[in-house]
Amino acid sequence: MTPPGSATGSVRPALPELLAPAGSPESFRAALAAGADAVYLSGKRFGARKYAANFSDKEIQEGIRLAHARGIRVYVTVNTLIHDRELEGVADYLVWLYAAGADAVLVQDIGVASLAREIVPGLALHASTQMTIHNTGGVLWAAEQGFSRVVLARELPLAEIRSIAEKTRHTGTGLEVFVHGALCYSYSGQCLLSSVIGGRSGNRGMCAQPCRKPYTLVAGDRDEYGRPERIRDLQSPGPYLLSPKDLCTWGHLPELVRAPVVSLKIEGRMKSPEYVAVVVSTYRRALDAIAAGDWKPDPAAEQDLLLAFNRGFTPGYLFGDRHGTLMARDAPDNRGICIGTVTGQDEQNGAVTVRLDGTLAPATGDGLLFTDPAKRREDWGFLLNNAPVAKDKKTMVFHIPRPVSPGSSVSVTFSREREARARQIIAHPPADLVHKVPVDLAVTVDSAGHIEMEGRLESGSGKEVRVSYQPDFCLVPARSRPLSRELLETQLRKSGDTPFVIRDCSLTYSGTLFAPVGELNRMRREFLLRAEEALLASSLPSEDDIARSRYQLAAAFPEHPATTDSDRDTGTPATPLGLMVYADTMEAVSMAVKEGCTGICFEPAFVLPRHSCRTGEEGKIRSIRQQVTEAMAFCRGAGARFVLKLPRITRDGYLAAILPEIALLHKDGLAACMAGNPGAANAIRALIPGMALSGDTGLNIFNHRAACHLSPPFDSLTLSPELSGDECQKLVRAARREGCSASFTLIVQGISEAMVTEDCLIEPLQHCRAGRDDGKDSRFLGIRDATGHIFPLRTDGECRTRIGNAVETCLVDHLPAIRNAGISEVAIDARGRTGAYAGAMVRIYCDAVTCGSSGAGTEDTSPRSLKERIKALAYGGITAGHFLRGLKE
Repeated sequence: MTPPGSATGSVRPALPELLAPAGSPESFRAALAAGADAVYLSGKRFGARKYAANFSDKEIQEGIRLAHARGIRVYVTVNTLIHDRELEGVADYLVWLYAAGADAVLVQDIGVASLAREIVPGLALHASTQMTIHNTGGVLWAAEQGFSRVVLARELPLAEIRSIAEKTRHTGTGLEVFVHGALCYSYSGQCLLSSVIGGRSGNRGMCAQPCRKPYTLVAGDRDEYGRPERIRDLQSPGPYLLSPKDLCTWGHLPELVRAPVVSLKIEGRMKSPEYVAVVVSTYRRALDAIAAGDWKPDPAAEQDLLLAFNRGFTPGYLFGDRHGTLMARDAPDNRGICIGTVTGQDEQNGAVTVRLDGTLAPATGDGLLFTDPAKRREDWGFLLNNAPVAKDKKTMVFHIPRPVSPGSSVSVTFSREREARARQIIAHPPADLVHKVPVDLAVTVDSAGHIEMEGRLESGSGKEVRVSYQPDFCLVPARSRPLSRELLETQLRKSGDTPFVIRDCSLTYSGTLFAPVGELNRMRREFLLRAEEALLASSLPSEDDIARSRYQLAAAFPEHPATTDSDRDTGTPATPLGLMVYADTMEAVSMAVKEGCTGICFEPAFVLPRHSCRTGEEGKIRSIRQQVTEAMAFCRGAGARFVLKLPRITRDGYLAAILPEIALLHKDGLAACMAGNPGAANAIRALIPGMALSGDTGLNIFNHRAACHLSPPFDSLTLSPELSGDECQKLVRAARREGCSASFTLIVQGISEAMVTEDCLIEPLQHCRAGRDDGKDSRFLGIRDATGHIFPLRTDGECRTRIGNAVETCLVDHLPAIRNAGISEVAIDARGRTGAYAGAMVRIYCDAVTCGSSGAGTEDTSPRSLKERIKALAYGGITAGHFLRGLKE
């Protein structure tokens, strides 16, 4: 092996892959120069960072060739939810990426994953973190679907990842974790906050980042319908309640190297090329030093990471941070490095005196930020355009453009010197960062001087590549000074600025012949050119494989599909709409059933002892079996269908505790469960094969391919609330045309769950009362935004926060269209509300369903009258959500 730092570059030791972001071709080149093992990027379509520059098709092709010539892998993100109208386009794109030689695609949409397996089975699939895979069952499910890698949810701690890895080792599916960059407040793939506020969906790559906006924590009492009254502001650690710090695990890399993960991922496709160069090179050098056994944390390297960008650093959930240690509630933006404090200012010329706290001092061209502790929201900054003067080792004076109060802190947010070093890395990659492909070379020179060169190398994807070359000249008998074996080997080992390094050179040669050095150099260059061509060719599928994929594409999307009855509007379905109610208290169950709902989806409180925030709190909560048995009996007596609903997030600890209870309940008559992630569904089916399964909105059913792929095991699927009415209709009809047997549900009333997060928002203020289930808690909690809208929040049994929309979904006047779309059941979400609310809403919707199915109507059951009755009960007003216009594109 060539030692790191040698002129020929370095061969990577056995380490997890260092995966770098690239939001532009410039950032892509920065990632390669900084020592990335692999790069992930997006085309102009179907990527989760729509506001990045991203890559044209030509730029993707060029990037793949550039990377593959250096043994570096390229992954392309196709990680948004896809509408039915887009499926053919995304399928065609997958075939194109396969033919271009992409090493893998990252996917969120279950329908897209099924399409990829059908059309391009040779294209590796990685499950995006947008898939919200967070338990053992989820990884096992992903392996069954053909995923070769899973990007785990960022909320998982390392101990849990180790456990998942051990239980899924037999599948061969690799685990990838984020190690640096911005953190989402919500579980990725489960956040609708940007969507409900402004129609810009994170699931479509258009997140407006409302989590970085200021909010006020509020509390109040609840009226008889669960709405807030007598609202008051609560003190909080800062105004940016939903803004996490940035992830940085650089100091924990030795632990990560020993962890059972195959890839360490850096976030940052919206960041600059200079950011990519600094962060990737810092992690690269640390990993190589760890492999060499001589790594020690370097304060200068940490300083570089801080100056690149930071909102404050946290090792994240990965290493146990939660609440205050993970959140940056005081500010949502880059804070750089605090270098000192203002001690005074000359009022005449504006010169400010700063007492330095450490060794970092400002320089001309640096970006500075001034923060007055008394006016935290009035931070201001500028680019230093004059030369600071050092009065002594700890004091500097420089001019600033506006007054500043003594005691204000001064931070460097941009370092001109660091930026210059970053550009230098990009322009002239240092030898210790250059990624070289090792070549094992065997050269034979026979007695007549004929030369045969055989090379063996490995592509970035691990495929062995062989190269053979016979030069067009021969060595000749030496007249005076023969070419020695040593000199020939020296010439052969010179790889210069090529992507290669000769790792092993086996030479069969007598040492008695001669050739000019220029001819030897030409021979070596020609061999390495052929090696590069072979390396590039090895990453491309064969023409036959590409042709097969194009054939599968044509078969999946015939030019003129036959019209079937399911494509035509056949009028109002004969079967009336079912009316399901989501409830979390017995009071809501009883009132909803009494008023005539056809089914209850019950999500009872369940507290794991290790998550209880109050001493003895778990003793105050009845066991889940008692709650479910009572609710089930009530429904059975009224002839209503009963479904036990699990939370969207079901980590392994939760499932280990809940599944034995479900098994006992099944013996007592529990026939159906609702799950919001494939891992939970897999776990239930493995334990109880006969259990009927319903899917909730956490599955993100966005197109008919996803629905068909999940049916079975799911008997019923809840459509995404981000679909319009027309999109729902197209989905259902296409699913029926494909023979999908699942029934479809749409939530038509209630507060949409906009976020689910591991952060317990009220923990910094008081011990939460996680999972209280008696329906008598009169306290209301919420967050108010700058426009005055209040988003309600609830804390579940694991101190996980759920944030709802500030206005209530109401589709009561669209029930005929919903029925005509082929949807068989509508749902009222009464979780977090009172029994009175559940009962009153069921009464209104029963009137609407009865009126709609009979075609008759009175003034009290007219759409306008029904909406007015709902407005009188609703929280924050009513909205049709995306049902009428869909998402912004």
